[in-house]
Amino acid sequence: MPDKTDPAPQNGGSKTSANARERLPAMDKLLATQGMQDAIEAFGRERVKHAIRALQQPWRTGQSVPPEALAVDGYPAWVHQHLSPNSYQRVFNLTGTTIHTNLGRAPLSKTLWREAEALVTEPMNLEFDLATGRRGQREAIVAQRLCQLTGAEAACLVNNNAAALMLVLNTLGLNREVPVSRGELIEIGGSFRLPELMQRSGCHLVEVGTTNRTHERDYANAINENTSMLLKVHPSNFHVEGFTHTTDLKTLSELAQQHKLPLVEDLGSGTLVDLTRVGLPAEPMPQQSLQAGVDVVTFSGDKLLGGTQAGIILGRQDLIDEINKNPLKRALRLDKVGLVLLDKTLAIYEQPERLRQEIPILATLTTPLAELEQRAAHLLPILQSLLPDASINCRPSEGQIGSGALPSERIASRALVIQPGPKQQANALSAALRKLPIPVIARVAKDALWLDMRGALDLEELAANLQELGP
Repeated sequence: MPDKTDPAPQNGGSKTSANARERLPAMDKLLATQGMQDAIEAFGRERVKHAIRALQQPWRTGQSVPPEALAVDGYPAWVHQHLSPNSYQRVFNLTGTTIHTNLGRAPLSKTLWREAEALVTEPMNLEFDLATGRRGQREAIVAQRLCQLTGAEAACLVNNNAAALMLVLNTLGLNREVPVSRGELIEIGGSFRLPELMQRSGCHLVEVGTTNRTHERDYANAINENTSMLLKVHPSNFHVEGFTHTTDLKTLSELAQQHKLPLVEDLGSGTLVDLTRVGLPAEPMPQQSLQAGVDVVTFSGDKLLGGTQAGIILGRQDLIDEINKNPLKRALRLDKVGLVLLDKTLAIYEQPERLRQEIPILATLTTPLAELEQRAAHLLPILQSLLPDASINCRPSEGQIGSGALPSERIASRALVIQPGPKQQANALSAALRKLPIPVIARVAKDALWLDMRGALDLEELAANLQELGP
């Protein structure tokens, strides 16, 4: 089958090629084969027909016809290849980056999903007060849980943390100045930049301090009658070492209070538990920020919290009330699926003893090294039998939490490291793994393929899936 990106031929074709075009299998004949019936079941009749037309179109309009295109046997595989990339697919994340933005961030609990199914597939009291029979507040239940867990006066929910920060800035800082340390003017994945978000939010960025050192006096010198707030941003995707200084939250809070300004902090990831208690590096918690004097704090729901995508805003009642009245809130609000899943995730946090077992991201990050080695020992002979020319062994590796959480910290892990034989390159093997029935996503480093065992969940299914690498 020709590559879909191949350019059309420049010649008009010969009499021989014209005869070949006439012998291309007809649509009805192709659709009647068993292989194509399987494709129809997987993708639908109209999509399959559209794919067949797209495959044959270059041959019918001048491109030379390969002999294999005249038989029906190859078409089902071509149709599957043509349509599969156009569908979302489950993958095995063996990259070593546990919360991987490109792979869906934090995984959700299957048990939690089953509990939520009836609510999100049937009518529910989303905006209906069962006690009064009147309209209710759609996020009141989740907001109450968040306040109980963090000690916040009030809470607000939107569809992601960028939306949360944008809504806060647009509400509290519209047409006014917002001082931010130069060391916190972050850019995160997808070329998202804080200065551009601030501009779109309608406020005016005032850069203070330097990249590596920002003092209290830098903020103080920037405050004037047009200043709306002080903003602190957690530099979640990079780490600066050496000759550095940042102004702590308590000092900033005192400065903000002196000038009757709100102090806002964007935590980025954020977690509701002290990660050091489960053997992980410390990550800032919103309740700590609030206790230090922050008036409004924002963070994500689908990173270390382990829930669905959401932007969470916590803080003073009067400020949250003002934020909720912003017309943008409706455009950015969280849908019912997100609210239900976040509510059930937060319910687990009310019973801390359940966290490591029932929040998948915490279970994955705290999996003992001995268990990772057992996973590697289970998969090693399978891969050796499939790749006899390769050198494969289990090695210590360093993973990362990912998605801006703890950028300077690495987590000890174990990986199966494959050094391909002379006839195959690591990148080619990586591509082959991505073509498996359940694609396996690994990382290439030092001319070898690294399969990090923290992502080797559903081990038996992964082992069976790898068998498809065979001839």
